[in-house]
Amino acid sequence: MRIAGIGCRAGAPPEALLDALARAEAQGGPVAALAGIALRATELRALGRPLHLVAVAGIATPSRSPRVLALHGTGSVAEAAALAACGAGARIVVARVTSRCGRATAAIATTGDHR
Repeated sequence: MRIAGIGCRAGAPPEALLDALARAEAQGGPVAALAGIALRATELRALGRPLHLVAVAGIATPSRSPRVLALHGTGSVAEAAALAACGAGARIVVARVTSRCGRATAAIATTGDHR
């Protein structure tokens, strides 16, 4: 199963999240659900897709933003959320991509069984 992790700034409009998601799905195909942090639940729920709210602190990610690391304890909220939602053995299939406006990011991970 593939899950898209979404990261965004507070108050990011749904269009920004959808743009980041579309860019990630263009590279990795459709996803079954979204994942993100509880702090951004309002923004994520506005998309009306199945949603996993996960903890991301301490999860190693291919992308590393010093700002995000200081705020959330991981290099990329999008990548870490996708990995956390997919569980043990998950791997990133689409690294963090950014929306055109720069207010949202998305990444895709697949479950450990790589279905």
